[in-house]
Amino acid sequence: MKIFVAGLPYDMDDAELEEFFEKFGTVASVKVAMDRETGKSKGFGFVEMPNDTEAKEAIEGLNDISLGRKTLVVKQAEDKQGGGGGGGYRGNNNSNFNKFGNNRPRNRY
Repeated sequence: MKIFVAGLPYDMDDAELEEFFEKFGTVASVKVAMDRETGKSKGFGFVEMPNDTEAKEAIEGLNDISLGRKTLVVKQAEDKQGGGGGGGYRGNNNSNFNKFGNNRPRNRY
């Protein structure tokens, strides 16, 4: 099960986050989200645990606990849908197709 964890201290790294979850069972992977420009934590991350029972126990045991000034939010990660926003056919200004692919004329104000 993939677990989403928010409310992490900005100085927490992968190894420290893994320690929290190892108390509940086997941890397959841990990744604290890092800002590409600053190299600092974004305050959230993901943990993957192969055993769903252990993962659920970790969620129950760690959700809503205070860690410094923040409260952890720990829940099952939602599956990512698709690959980002935007997209679709836009055509050109002379096109009768809008970005949703139907051929109703666009409103032009």
